[in-house]
Amino acid sequence: MKKIIVTGAAGFIGSNFIKAIACSESVKNKYQFIVVDALTYAGVYESIEKEFKENSHLEFKKIDIRDSAALDNFSSEDISGIIHFAAESHVDNSIKNPNIFVETNVLGTLNLLNLALKLQKKNSDFRFLHVSTDEVYGSLKESDPAFSENHHIAPNSPYSASKASSDLLVRAYFETFKLNTVITRCSNNYGPFQFPEKLIPLMIQNAISNKSLPVYGDGKNIRDWIYVDDHNRGVWAAFTKGKSGEVYNFGGNSEKRNIDVVKDLLRILKKPESLISYVVDRLGHDWRYAMDASKALKELGWSPLVSFEEGLEKTVEWYLNNPAWIKLVSERMTK
Repeated sequence: MKKIIVTGAAGFIGSNFIKAIACSESVKNKYQFIVVDALTYAGVYESIEKEFKENSHLEFKKIDIRDSAALDNFSSEDISGIIHFAAESHVDNSIKNPNIFVETNVLGTLNLLNLALKLQKKNSDFRFLHVSTDEVYGSLKESDPAFSENHHIAPNSPYSASKASSDLLVRAYFETFKLNTVITRCSNNYGPFQFPEKLIPLMIQNAISNKSLPVYGDGKNIRDWIYVDDHNRGVWAAFTKGKSGEVYNFGGNSEKRNIDVVKDLLRILKKPESLISYVVDRLGHDWRYAMDASKALKELGWSPLVSFEEGLEKTVEWYLNNPAWIKLVSERMTK
């Protein structure tokens, strides 16, 4: 069985990857997965605890990717790949404290790339997949075409700058050291187990509690939304079928204004729009993101399967049915 390191899999996207991909019948009989996570405030081991209890092909190690010595312990093992989800990801936090974003997203990725060079020498089939974001491309006007993989990189927040920097390091290791790499860039993810600092889970949680729903500026900023399981199908397709050195975009074909997403949530939850409150806009707030995923369709056979309407209904239902998880992470946020 091939052994894969997955970083950051106690977080939102990574935990859903473990559930939907790593524990699927077609994958679990061929691969072993070593989950590496520092369990920061947004890393919730309880999100994946059930999977680890029920599956012997999963192994968990609490490791911070900033710790190069700890990562180097893997260098003697026969490992076929690294799927790198781990990142500091909240834009507001990056504005308040950029340093931790550089330390984790840039230096942490560099540590993993150095480990990858050692692992590739032992395993010619080795691959490094780096999970990135549409935010590295910057901001679009409403009349602009969607981001393609050839769009110039122009990050506008400390978070997106740290992700762009890590993307460029991955590219450099492909070009300089011939490391087998793939980069994926996705639009805004949503779905179960998302930490309630992000728009959709925050609005769901506040609406359930009849609290104010804070919307930045006039709420007209546009995002392309992708259901987390669709994104993870793309990550796995890129890891198993993508071309070395390439970048693949994943989007949900679901461009929505933030205010319309909030109103959709209130409609599903049968809550009044009077709960909406407009707050001072975020610094450097990008106006619009949109993804051209035609390359992923052509080369990987990937396209999104879950419509925004279906995905939003499923997401709301999950949060309504999992109050214990919400209580757990809410308590961690207040510590």
